[in-house]
Amino acid sequence: MCRVFAYIGPEIPLESLLLEPENSLINQSLDPELHPHLQLAGWGFGVWSDHLLKPEKPLLYHRPKAAFYDDNAGGIIPSLQGSTLLAHVRASGYDASVVQADENCHPFSFEGTPWIIAQNGALPHWRRLQRELLQHCEDCFLKQMRGTTDTEFLYVLLLSLLEGDSDADVQKGFEKLLEVIRAAMKKLDLAALTKLKIALVAPNRIIGVNYGCGHDGETDVEGDWKALRPSAPGKDDLALSMLLEPMYLLMGKNFQDHKKTYKVDACPEGDCTSAIFASEPLTEEGEDWLNIEFGEMVAIERSGDYVSKKVTKLNV
Repeated sequence: MCRVFAYIGPEIPLESLLLEPENSLINQSLDPELHPHLQLAGWGFGVWSDHLLKPEKPLLYHRPKAAFYDDNAGGIIPSLQGSTLLAHVRASGYDASVVQADENCHPFSFEGTPWIIAQNGALPHWRRLQRELLQHCEDCFLKQMRGTTDTEFLYVLLLSLLEGDSDADVQKGFEKLLEVIRAAMKKLDLAALTKLKIALVAPNRIIGVNYGCGHDGETDVEGDWKALRPSAPGKDDLALSMLLEPMYLLMGKNFQDHKKTYKVDACPEGDCTSAIFASEPLTEEGEDWLNIEFGEMVAIERSGDYVSKKVTKLNV
């Protein structure tokens, strides 16, 4: 499955985020080899830094190959640092229709918005659903589409539904996003399990959402995601388990003091200086991570030296 990783905090070398930890994003890209029905279809990152010539814009890097085979990573990443980062490893099913190209690697970035996006999820039948969903899309974003992925189309649709960039506006945008998707599914009789685990990132801000709908398009999905894994014969439903699995948030301070790990010093929230939002906990001390449960949104923001969070239940 795909991996999502986002960071905000003091400017630090990107190699400490993407290369050096034993379970770094690039090393995580080895895991899909354990899943015979997945192929590694690329990876990428977007980063903001005051040391770039255009600090107001993200520096974007995409490569349509397995991250651990990327011969550029060791040459480029050690020369970069940043205070806001969104990175992604793309995995897909073995299917001749999957296009492996720069244009299909996350994160996606358009002109006219501060947000870039990456996700660990899927919108089934999205090409046919477009018959109903295109009416909600604005031309200024549609004309910037370059690839063939559901995530980039979801980016177009979400940006078109946003009425502003406040946390409340973004939450309403995500709620409307699922509303119009479910309406299109119902009209076209295309209901299917839809997993939307999304990171929406702008300078010094991360919005993380963990939601979607079940096999019949329902949003009141319940269950123990661990008990639904294939290790539970007769009860296993891997797709539903992955839908219900949490996303994860780590907050603290002094990240830079813990070389080659994702550890931070625990502290009261008002003293936190950095945050990592990820598709899985990245330290052995899993209890240090806050679960962002199915149906929740977390808004993380850095103001001055400190980082705060707000977790809300999505109204879907």
